[in-house]
Amino acid sequence: MKVGVVTFPGSLDDRDAARAIRVAGSEAVALWHGDSDLAGVDAVVLPGGFSYGDYLRCGAIARFAPMMQRVVDAANGGMPVLGICNGFQVLCESHLLPGALIRNDHQKFVCRDQRLRIENASTAWTHQYEEGQEITIVLKNGEGGYVADEKTLDMLEGEGRVVARYLDVNPNGSMRDIAGITNERGNVVGLMPHPEHCVEEGYGPTTDGLPFFTSVLREMVR
Repeated sequence: MKVGVVTFPGSLDDRDAARAIRVAGSEAVALWHGDSDLAGVDAVVLPGGFSYGDYLRCGAIARFAPMMQRVVDAANGGMPVLGICNGFQVLCESHLLPGALIRNDHQKFVCRDQRLRIENASTAWTHQYEEGQEITIVLKNGEGGYVADEKTLDMLEGEGRVVARYLDVNPNGSMRDIAGITNERGNVVGLMPHPEHCVEEGYGPTTDGLPFFTSVLREMVR
């Protein structure tokens, strides 16, 4: 099974995402932002970083990349897509997910090992977790505050579309402690923390991020 990783100018976690995919047992395929061929992949990861230098708004330029036009079409057709950190911002700017990510409420970049609770274990990217499972993975962002209007927040809560929630401390001011959300179909997930940095012993605080990548592998073969 092939999982594509899109590289934009300014991406910096694309190689980490590709390694996590390989550790999980899938083949990682490099996808360049300026191309328009998905190269036969079965799923896509939009990695962390600073696409196009985060000019205008984080993810605001990346949404117009030729590759993103293909990713949007594929996601709307059911292909699993995971956006991590900057990738989450790109998903929101592309209207694949509702809401937006804004500057952290304390106005500082944050880097920490972050505890989360998995709220939805039925998406293409989370079904190897248990609902309510508590995990610890790396978090690093400057614009990680998730915001939406109350109607949207109530909709996400009511439809079970909050994927993960911050525990112990809200590191960036995200409304309702939201760390990740999914679309209605469950194939598109945006997550602010970085599971790709927590897939191997000795290279992160835990290996709690690995099930994000094994989940999509199982999704593609079932």
